[in-house]
Amino acid sequence: MSASAPTSSSSTAAEILTHVEAGVMTLTINRVARKNSITAAMYGAMADALENANHDAAVRVVVIQGHESIFSAGNDIGDFLNKPPSTADAPVFRFLRGISSFPKVIVAAVSGPAVGIGTTLLLHCDLVYAGDNAAFSLPFVNLGLCPEAASSFLLPQLMGYPRAAEALLLGEPFSAETALELGLINRIVPPLEVNALAQGQALKLAAKPLGALMETKRLMKKGNAGMVAERMAEEGVSFGRMLQEPAAREAFTAFMEKRRPDFSRF
Repeated sequence: MSASAPTSSSSTAAEILTHVEAGVMTLTINRVARKNSITAAMYGAMADALENANHDAAVRVVVIQGHESIFSAGNDIGDFLNKPPSTADAPVFRFLRGISSFPKVIVAAVSGPAVGIGTTLLLHCDLVYAGDNAAFSLPFVNLGLCPEAASSFLLPQLMGYPRAAEALLLGEPFSAETALELGLINRIVPPLEVNALAQGQALKLAAKPLGALMETKRLMKKGNAGMVAERMAEEGVSFGRMLQEPAAREAFTAFMEKRRPDFSRF
């Protein structure tokens, strides 16, 4: 999930903006001053929005977007440490289950860094457009943790094992060009054009027969659906356990103290 610095609380409604127009629900991560780091309340808001979109006949497509300079730095680390996801009903797991099983089309617009869950959530979107400033990273191991969002299953399937191992074991950022080559994204455009492109594609989709869109998505995802749910649950158990272990505590303490972690004892 990765993380950003601790913050004071603010209005969740202002941090996750929800707008519905012409059949498109747009969810905007709107916490730019904190690098769009995500709190438990924000995960809950996104989970609720997806559930509402699922049952709202007026919503035919969902767009998830950030700012032209940042998609998401992952978890807000202060909030994460104060409210760790200790149960299957934790907001982050509700969000991940919601996005992975969402039956309508999801389009994502990514500019700037997409860290941890900022990258793994894209595995559950149907179309992803990125700015040429996008940078993707999966630093779970560097935090003493394991992957989430069924990424331990989906990334090797998408990239092949060697490339997925490099991304997950080293946790080093990779560029939009690499993401395009690996099949994680559909197209690269200038950052100022990303959100508009995603909106334009969403409007095209919203004009199509909803039943045909949903059935096509269901058929494409059917072969993986059971494994995704199973792996996501298994990752959640491991993630919760590892969060309490010494390596993760050292990683988070080092982050808070602005020093390099020392994993030599673990």
